[in-house]
Amino acid sequence: MLVVRPKVAELGFQLFSRSLHPELFEIVDSRSIQRGEYLARIDITTAGHLVTFNHKGLTLTEVACSERQPLPRRRRLLAHQLGSERSEVHSSHHLNYSTTFELERVPAEVFWSFQQELSLDGEMRGMLQHFDSPGRCGMDSLSYVNVETRQSSLLVQTFHTFPDDHAIVKSQSLFQLD
Repeated sequence: MLVVRPKVAELGFQLFSRSLHPELFEIVDSRSIQRGEYLARIDITTAGHLVTFNHKGLTLTEVACSERQPLPRRRRLLAHQLGSERSEVHSSHHLNYSTTFELERVPAEVFWSFQQELSLDGEMRGMLQHFDSPGRCGMDSLSYVNVETRQSSLLVQTFHTFPDDHAIVKSQSLFQLD
């Protein structure tokens, strides 16, 4: 399924202490993970990604999507426009969350090399989605999600590419039980 994603300048990063309705997003790939005492769902959406982590009635949902996306404000813990590197930490009831996310613009040759590496890695492991490019360069955008699970933690690394801007949105999030 090939779809066009929004412009990189429109993207934001949010965290909620609740689940969000899947019908709010156009989900193009999904994976569920159950390990130890947690359940997680990782979705690649047309605009970015959605990670929902559940542990004993507690839920954290991380969202990278267009800032134009109508999302609830209730129980939103953080909301930031993507830009330079930013780190956040949140702890609640034996559940710790830490993340680092950024929007990085790179020279064209670095971008193309990185995009090729992501595409090759995605074919061997992780989740990989190609998107049509709306711009003049004609190269597809990519979303790549790599997940590492442990008995009491989940590490999610994401990369979303935007060829027209030679931009890469990167995030690394750790959901960890005490």
